[in-house]
Amino acid sequence: MSDRPPGSSLGDSLVQDWAGPGELPPSDWGRPKGPRRTATVWLFALFITAMAAGNLWLSDRFTHEAFLAWATIFTAISLQALPFLVFGVALSAALTAFVPASFYRRVIPRNPVAAVPVAGLSGMVLPGCECASVPVAGGLMKRGIAPAAALTFLLAAPAINPVVLIATAVAFPGQPEVWIARLVASLGAAVVIGWIWARFGKSDWIRPPRAPHDPDAPKLRVFRDSMVHDLVHAGGFLVVGALAAATLNVAIPREWITGLADLPVVSVLVTAALAILLSICSEADAFVAASLNPFPPTALLAFMVVGPMVDIKLIALQAGTFGWGFVRRFVPLTLLVTLLSTFLIGALIL
Repeated sequence: MSDRPPGSSLGDSLVQDWAGPGELPPSDWGRPKGPRRTATVWLFALFITAMAAGNLWLSDRFTHEAFLAWATIFTAISLQALPFLVFGVALSAALTAFVPASFYRRVIPRNPVAAVPVAGLSGMVLPGCECASVPVAGGLMKRGIAPAAALTFLLAAPAINPVVLIATAVAFPGQPEVWIARLVASLGAAVVIGWIWARFGKSDWIRPPRAPHDPDAPKLRVFRDSMVHDLVHAGGFLVVGALAAATLNVAIPREWITGLADLPVVSVLVTAALAILLSICSEADAFVAASLNPFPPTALLAFMVVGPMVDIKLIALQAGTFGWGFVRRFVPLTLLVTLLSTFLIGALIL
């Protein structure tokens, strides 16, 4: 027996909770009511419990050297990147909550061609790795900054900030041409990529970051909501990137890499690929580059220029923030320009 009032139709009963005549139904219309977070929390708790039980029951069996190396690399990448990710997320949330959009309009030119080099040079001010630059770039886009300028900052900040340049000078003592070459090659590549994106990039190639808050909410609430949303979102992709990087580190024999060090062009491509796979934080990659003794200087430069702009965990973070459609176009462009910049600056300075 139907409980609908006489003369009403099934359609009338379905829209009785939608008071919007002449408009489309809301996005949650027709979905089950009630909190969905409860199930997610319980599933997460069950997963953590299973992980803890597995550690107690099976830890003695996972003693193979390859597995221990994989676990060490995964933990190192995650812990190394997490503080900078938190820093970047906090800075992005602060930019969203406390800095008015008018400030950016005064500081950064509206013309994307002029805004790109300004954004690139501003990367020298902010200490942080590539994990921090992704959420900051997303925060800049939320404030109305042109995507080309925000992406230029994303590339330049982890490659030419003061901490990275000082670390490079320490890793290569008595060789100032190394950190100078890194500065010139990285900044030049970031600006060229920004100009190319300003000229040929399309708005539908990049998914704009969503604001997880009410624009009229108090500033502290906006800061909190933005930080929680971005940290949970980007943190998951950081873990995925770290898993992939650790797996590739263990799966590829080192003998295959060092045997190619004597080939000039191939050695540059090898160290570039190595930088992508290792996914080392930009504050530490100079010390790893200095340990690659068999490779020529230009190949070491490629390791330090390509790594902060293209690596596995960075690709995962970019995909989570801007979408895979963006990654398919942006990553090949970045890799090509960074390699060309490395060959050019390496030949001129090194």
